[in-house]
Formats: sequence, C-alpha cells, structure tokens
Amino acid sequence: MTRQIRHAAVFCLLLLVALLANAVRVQGVQAGQLDKHPGNGRPTVARFGQPRGDILVGASAITGSRDTRQRLRYERVYPQGPLYAPVTGYLSQTYGSTDLENAEDGVLSGADPRLAGSLLDGGASHDQGRGGRVVTTLKQSMQRAAYAGLAGRRGAVVAVEPSSGRILALVSSPSYDPGVLSGTGTGVKDAWTRLNSAATQPMLNRALRQSYPPGSTFKIVTAAAALQAGVVKDVEAPTRIASPYRLPGTRTDLPNEAAGCGNASLEYAITWSCNTVMAGLGVKVGLTGMLDTVEKFGFNDRDLRVPSPVEKSNFDRHMSPDELALSSIGQFDTTATPLQMAMVSAAVANGGVLRYPHLVDRTTTPGGGTLSRAPDRTYARVMSPATARRLRHMMIDVVRSGTGGRAAIDDVSVGGKTGTAQHGVDNAGLPYAWFIAWARAEDAASPAVAVAVVVEDAEADRADITGGGVAAPIARSVMEAALRDTGR
Repeated sequence: MTRQIRHAAVFCLLLLVALLANAVRVQGVQAGQLDKHPGNGRPTVARFGQPRGDILVGASAITGSRDTRQRLRYERVYPQGPLYAPVTGYLSQTYGSTDLENAEDGVLSGADPRLAGSLLDGGASHDQGRGGRVVTTLKQSMQRAAYAGLAGRRGAVVAVEPSSGRILALVSSPSYDPGVLSGTGTGVKDAWTRLNSAATQPMLNRALRQSYPPGSTFKIVTAAAALQAGVVKDVEAPTRIASPYRLPGTRTDLPNEAAGCGNASLEYAITWSCNTVMAGLGVKVGLTGMLDTVEKFGFNDRDLRVPSPVEKSNFDRHMSPDELALSSIGQFDTTATPLQMAMVSAAVANGGVLRYPHLVDRTTTPGGGTLSRAPDRTYARVMSPATARRLRHMMIDVVRSGTGGRAAIDDVSVGGKTGTAQHGVDNAGLPYAWFIAWARAEDAASPAVAVAVVVEDAEADRADITGGGVAAPIARSVMEAALRDTGR
C-alpha cells in the first residue's frame, strides 16, 4: 500500500512539473507569438481602453477621443477632419492607422517607454499608460488659406519655413473625414468602400505620396545645376541655344510657348519659361552634373520621412541625351511631390541650404513635459550663396514682369516660378498647373515661407494655366497668411 501511495505521489509530482513547464512555455517562450496571434483580442481591447493622446496645432487639439461604452471603448474623433486629414491620417479600430497617427503611435497610445510612470509630469503615477501629445509645426491660418484656395479641386499645397524646415501648411484636396473610419461595424465598412472607390481619391495624400511631372517649375533646379557647373557664368548673356531646339540624336524639335527664346539668356528663359534654353542647358551640364544637383534637392531619396513617409521624387539615373533634355524641363520620367517642390523653393530662399523638412515640433507627456523636440538638421548644401542669390533675383523677375504676376504682394519681395505639366496619352489630358514661390517682407532678414502648389484638374484655358492664373493665387493667399503670422 505504501509503495502504491509513493508511486501516485511521484506521478502527481510529474504532472505538476509538466504543468509548470507548460506554463513557462506558454507564458514565457510563446508569449510574444501568442500576443501577436490574430485571435488574441486583448491587445486591441487594451489599445482602445483609454483615451488617446492628441495631435495639436499650436495650443489647439485637432483630434479627440469619444467614450463609446463598448468593448473597444474609445474611438478617435477629428473635429476638423477634412482640413487636417493629410496630417493626422486616421486611426481605425478596423483598418489600422496612417500618417501621424501611425508615425507617432507610441507617444499617442502611451506605449512609448518614456511615458512610463509619467516621471516628467512630476511623478504622478496616475498618468501611467496615458497617451502623450504630438505638437505639429503647422500654422492654422496658413492651413485654412491653402484648403480654401484649392476649394475642393484635386491638388495639394505645401508651405515650409526655409530657415528651419518646419512644415507650416500641408493640404491635400479633395479631402475626407477620418472620423468615419474610427470604429467598427457596417457603417465604417461602407465608408471605407465609398472612399476607396471614389474617382477623386480623397484618401490619397497628394502632398506627400503623389508625384507629378513638375513641368517648368523644375527649370529652377536645372538653372541651379547650370550655374553650379559653370555652364552659365552670366545670367544675362545669350546661351547660344536655338529655338526650336533639336533634341540630341533625334529629328524632333522642341518648341516654346513663349516668344523670344532663341539664343535667350538664362534670366529671360526663367522669366518667360523657355523650354529650349533649359533643355539645352541640361544637356550641357550633363547627366552626372544634373544628378549631383537634383539629389541634393532631395530627388531619388526613398527614405525621406517628415515623420510620415514621403513618395520618392524621381530623376532617372540613366538617360540618353534627348531624354535628359526633356527631363531638364520637368518632363519625360521626372516626377516630384508637392513637398519636394516646396523644398526646391525653400533651398533657393535660404541661401542654398536645404533644411530637413519636418511636421512635428515636439512630443510631450500628458501634462506638457517635453519628451522630444525636432532636431535642427540640414538636409544638404544644395548650391553656393551666389547661385541662390541669382536664382532669387530671377524668380522675383518671374513675379514682377513674367508669368507669375498673380502671386505679387504689395511691399513684399516675392519670387516664383510657374509650371505646366503635360500628361496623358499624347499629352491629351488637361495640364497640371504648378506654382512654387517664396516671400520675404521688406524689413525681414530672410524669407518667411516657401510654397508649392499643384492643381490637377486645372479646368482653365492653357494660357491662363501657363500664366500662373490657377495655382499662383493660391500660393499668394498662403504667403499672405504666413506674413500676417510673422507680422511681416
């Protein structure tokens, strides 16, 4: 009998060891795998079990949290949803997150280790796990001016502070209300289907993740390359480039929209947007020289983050001379995001130094203590101060006496460049209207803002589009808002 009891005890001990081993395996070895298993709903319940930290413009929150009293308790709300949608993105209990909601999720959700215990808030333990705040670089007045200027037309506006890289306005149009995607259920699924199937693509972030042929706005980049390479030493001297210009190795002649482009100077070519001069200069600079300059501006950068990801702006690394000629006037395979073209304008405005663009000024604890602040970074020294100065003078001429007159602001130095980008089969589509610009108050040491505007559905006659009639007034209203904010 004693032996049987002893065997039973050993057997029970073995069972206990097996249970303990299994517990270690499940809770230790397999914990991470099980935590990520699609069938495990606990992380989702925990994620939405408390209010999320807010995204701010200045001192005002542009997001919020609504208590639903459901299993997934708190839903994200966006009081001014369409105005800031390309900045915030969406946070959905069904479809995940995008843009700042995604890029700054650790801070907003409270998962960032720096928020543990909220020691920076004075050790208030009740704050543990609460989401922090993300303070953007945006200016509300400029955001509203850009949004109103596009007025629902397909396009985008980006405004940057040249001296710092702070993004002051970022608008994509048409927009959408991210709040309709926040929760679960058939209503959310119906909204998702409707938004994704819309011909106007309201969920496409055109400011950051849509690249377009930049058209004649790219001529500022080509002019910078020509000056940096020494191909042009005197901007007022004839360039000895004929009009029309025969594309190298072909029988195709490149024409001009403007008159007087034959043997024109670089200054005249920028002011009146001569295709022939700029195409010829691009060929003279050569592919290596062009690549050196365009990549300093940010083209071909696949890793640009603001911190939301940015679509690569393209300038081919392998081209024939005729392709290079077309690429040098913003056609062929050359594409750019609106952010990229704002960076071009900002580099010129800032004396040739391109600051790294960023959308987040700082992140904070729930109580406002600083967690992190955007670093002061230079993206590249794109060109010499002398080259930047010459480009600024030429861009001022575009506004004073050339194609960009509708961007002029009284008692303010405004430099700009119009662009008309062809697209579609045989260029049959309505051209995209571009305008890039910068503005400096007369008593200011440096420009307050650099802007890029693109309008896709430019339903105006071609002369009006080429003359800056569509995009330039939008840029002017954004620059005026910037100058009001800085007191000129």
